[in-house]
Amino acid sequence: MDADESLKILKALGEETRIQIFEMLRGGKLCACKILEKLHVSQPTLSHHMKILCDSGLVIAEKDWKWTYYSIDCQKLNELLSYLGDTKCTDTNNTDENHGKKR
Repeated sequence: MDADESLKILKALGEETRIQIFEMLRGGKLCACKILEKLHVSQPTLSHHMKILCDSGLVIAEKDWKWTYYSIDCQKLNELLSYLGDTKCTDTNNTDENHGKKR
């Protein structure tokens, strides 16, 4: 996963309604009707948010007759976690060498 792909997913999750949807989907596949019931938003509003999540690659939509079921794409999520996990972090207890102060 590259920075652009990661940015697209992180932007998609950077909105309160979409993070609530992500939280719901962490428990497994859900019908759009169940998401609507829990969020108390209009169908067009839900469609807008689901399009953003699906376009980011984090969420998969599956049509089953008249219903759409949504789930997290675990491969994409694992790629994002791997990308973020490769970040080199410094110990926050170390002295900042440039300023001689503790952070």
